[in-house]
Amino acid sequence: MKLKRRFLLLFLSCIMALALVACSCDGLEPGEQEEEEEEEEEETELPFQPGTYTDDADRQVDITEEPERIVSFGPGITEILFALGLGDKVVGVDDGSDYPEEAQVKPKVGGAWTPSIETVVELDPDLVLTLDSVQLISELEGLGYTYLVLDPDGIYGIIENIRLVGEVTGKAAEGERLARDMEQVIADVTGQVEGGSRPKVYFIIDAIYDPNNPFTAGSGSFIDDIINLVGGENIAADALLEWAQLSIEEVVDAEPDIIIIMTMEGGIPTITAEEMEEHIIWQQLSAVQQGDVYIIDGDLVSRPGPRVVEGLEEMASIIHPELFD
Repeated sequence: MKLKRRFLLLFLSCIMALALVACSCDGLEPGEQEEEEEEEEEETELPFQPGTYTDDADRQVDITEEPERIVSFGPGITEILFALGLGDKVVGVDDGSDYPEEAQVKPKVGGAWTPSIETVVELDPDLVLTLDSVQLISELEGLGYTYLVLDPDGIYGIIENIRLVGEVTGKAAEGERLARDMEQVIADVTGQVEGGSRPKVYFIIDAIYDPNNPFTAGSGSFIDDIINLVGGENIAADALLEWAQLSIEEVVDAEPDIIIIMTMEGGIPTITAEEMEEHIIWQQLSAVQQGDVYIIDGDLVSRPGPRVVEGLEEMASIIHPELFD
């Protein structure tokens, strides 16, 4: 009996040893192996799926083959394409596309409102992604090009555009991962500002054209959306246009707590705090007197692309420094 018992114990020990070897033959514990398999499954790319896709102009667009030659009319669109790993398929970009650095060497096709159709024809794209430009769209229609209009409504519209671009280019998994990462950033920021104060914000887009009546961000703009999400109150929220002008008197009457100035190309602000301090009217604002005038990278808050969440975080740190500094 003792011999049989010893033999049985030895046999069971061997079986357990073999099982452990099988589970850890790749140097991982059983639990770690399962986690790695799940991660590998998540990383597996989804193949391109032919189908009918709806763009932001509510057009139904049939895309039957995976695009190999893509033209982008919009800096934000270009940033989406490169963020999804499609830089090698981008054959042309608009004149304003300067990010990432690789986009700068791509052939230029003009702008969405001043397109170089001859260049587009030479590049022979099988997909054009564009802003909502009547002139360009009529040209693309006439030439029979497949195109999608990307004209997102707010920051969540940008995220849905990323998902759409991923789906139509065979990068659905990358698009979904990027979209979820952006949604997580938004959730983190909005969670921190929830229930807090809501300082009044005056956002200056362009003060060069008319320093007394600068262009600002009205309702429906990405910037208005961002200000609301990070716990601010946009004094131009009731403006009828996305890019509106408030009179200097309207701004003074609104008494903004914070003034945020967007930079132009090259990182130059359209007006400086020093210029506002010297202005006969702007100097009367308490925000100017108390030094609550800030500069923000215009590319981060005005381009409908992946970096908009960076603009969201920067805006949050300006409006609520007590929470984010």
